[in-house]
Amino acid sequence: MLIANERRDRLGLLAQVVADLGHEVIAREIDVAEVGTVTARERPDVALVGLGLSSQHALDLIGEIVRESSCPVIALLSAEDAAYVRKAAKRGIFAYILHDDPQGLASAIDITLRRFAEYQNLQGAFGRRAVIEQAKGILMERHRINADRAFGLLREHSQRNGRKLAEVAEAVVESHLLLLPPADDA
Repeated sequence: MLIANERRDRLGLLAQVVADLGHEVIAREIDVAEVGTVTARERPDVALVGLGLSSQHALDLIGEIVRESSCPVIALLSAEDAAYVRKAAKRGIFAYILHDDPQGLASAIDITLRRFAEYQNLQGAFGRRAVIEQAKGILMERHRINADRAFGLLREHSQRNGRKLAEVAEAVVESHLLLLPPADDA
């Protein structure tokens, strides 16, 4: 878990709360300029960003973590602040919680990890679907067939060879790229 806050004293307190909940803090960061690099290098499961003296600093931390990482961000507030939560949501937070509630934090972490896993599964499904559509298009052009027949060819090859449909589609797309004429260097 990565924790970020502009106040160094808050990092220590939050690290203790997180450890007491049974999680490992793999990185602590204060500087906006460094948090993206640290996040990319450490690849945390979750990032917790505390709202310190400056809401802009916290929003910038959130923005950098989201830009550099494939982990969800939870915003930590000491008091309700609807305007900040709206801005943080636009930057990419998955949840927010009040600082003084360790059990609420534990629940927020659990829910966030589950929702993030669902989000990643959906992204993967959309990506696989896009590759399948590309492969269908290639087969349609190459064999002058309709979309249903192209999908049928992919499915039949998949079943006959014991490979996932998405793997077959990816192989079609990759091999098609190899067969394209080379681009002119002129």
